[in-house]
Amino acid sequence: MPAVTVELIKSLREQTGAGISDCKRALEDNEGDLEQAMAALRQKGFEQAAKRADRETSQGLVESYIHTGGRVGALVQLGCETDFVARTDEFRSLAHDIAMQVAAMSPIYLNEEDQDEGDDRPAAQVCLMQQPFIKDGSRTLEDLVRETAAQTGENVRVVSFRRLALGE
Repeated sequence: MPAVTVELIKSLREQTGAGISDCKRALEDNEGDLEQAMAALRQKGFEQAAKRADRETSQGLVESYIHTGGRVGALVQLGCETDFVARTDEFRSLAHDIAMQVAAMSPIYLNEEDQDEGDDRPAAQVCLMQQPFIKDGSRTLEDLVRETAAQTGENVRVVSFRRLALGE
């Protein structure tokens, strides 16, 4: 079993934002394999986030994005449990990325549950949370929100969004 070094723990902590003891435990449990330890921490964070999914998200922020030229814009209301989390760089960055996604991809519904029965278009096309992230097509918006919830330790959710475009 490879030794779990301070440098390895520090590297895992920087990549995941998890606590030092959680990083050390994940590395020990996965025999020093950084990738497996990251996957284990991510899974643990998702499980914890799922437990918090019913908590109220009365705090958060409204983020805007106006595309170059000013012809397309988007507003997103992103909710969380405390104003402390709403002020973090990770939360603000997520809100900005979601607003940019809304402006670029023109989603109609928040998630599949909101999609009209008669609308037979693929959810990945019309539902914001199921769309592939424009900066990394291997992840969906739902993945990004869950990752942020796991990182912050709070329930995080997209409350609402609106896209505006000239001529539409």
